[in-house]
Amino acid sequence: MDKRYQVFVSSTFKDLEEERQKVMRILLDMNCIPAGMEFFPAMDMEQFDYIKRLIDDSDYYILIIGGRYGALSEQGISYTEMEYDYAVKKGIPVIAFLHSDLETIPLGKSEKDENKRQKLAKFRDKASKGRLVKEWHNADELCGKVAVSLIQTINQFPAEGWVRANLQTNVESLQELNSLRKELDSTKKELTQLKNEQRNIKKDDLAELDEKIRVRGTYTYLGSDSVEKWECKITWKQLFDSVAPFMLEIPADETMQEMLASICYSATGNELENDDIIHINPQDFQTIKIQFMALKLINVTYSKTNKGGMALFWQLTEAGKQLMMQLRTVKTVNPNPFKRNNQ
Repeated sequence: MDKRYQVFVSSTFKDLEEERQKVMRILLDMNCIPAGMEFFPAMDMEQFDYIKRLIDDSDYYILIIGGRYGALSEQGISYTEMEYDYAVKKGIPVIAFLHSDLETIPLGKSEKDENKRQKLAKFRDKASKGRLVKEWHNADELCGKVAVSLIQTINQFPAEGWVRANLQTNVESLQELNSLRKELDSTKKELTQLKNEQRNIKKDDLAELDEKIRVRGTYTYLGSDSVEKWECKITWKQLFDSVAPFMLEIPADETMQEMLASICYSATGNELENDDIIHINPQDFQTIKIQFMALKLINVTYSKTNKGGMALFWQLTEAGKQLMMQLRTVKTVNPNPFKRNNQ
């Protein structure tokens, strides 16, 4: 069955505009779906959230590094490096292409700031470790190496890809439908059991919001085998206060697990480095989810994903929204005592 793979192209923009255009054309010639920041040459955090969704939907990730490090985010790193870190974190196969000789790059396409030059050098080192890396000197050489390297990566790491609906055979469609139906039936039974257990729980038996829960997890240093255990004590109110606004977007179960891991690790007083990975104890995560359900603050539903699969999603209940409003709205400090009730 013919598949088309979505390939995200990441780089600085203005200095590599010609190279990006040629790489995009090569990807189209290879029947791939190119994706990137063509519509967002001036990046900010709001647009970066959209970029992350594009990366989530991509099968492969191409990184092109030239002579510039790029605009810095609030965290002090470039958006290109943030894209790269996110792709690595999500486990998307990465192919890196580094300019072979920075000294030959025209001055107008090079970093003049010494701080950014140092950041660029560190970024090049990071991108060179543990993955396929190719060097390039000009746009035509880059395009040739992109084509060869992508074919090799597709053969070595086959991805899900995208298939036109009218090309699927009836047998494959029925098999997929049957598999999804089985998953749906199984998850419905689990949710029904959880809801029945939830009805049998007396509210007086549940922990108060100001009571603390002990949460455990691990901290993994990217690029090394070093794993540290961590533990924090945090109140149910603090947990809900931190994650409630994000549930307005109805996030997936996996996203909530990552978010709660980050929140609980921060509660230990330690700082999270961009390259490192935080994991929350799976049992503690399930306890948090079930507790919020028992408190009737969230609903957990089994729904279709953007790629056509099925997954669990978190959604605030009306009670959850009301509590979020109480916790997160800003109250007036100096109310006007002379303001009339009808004003």
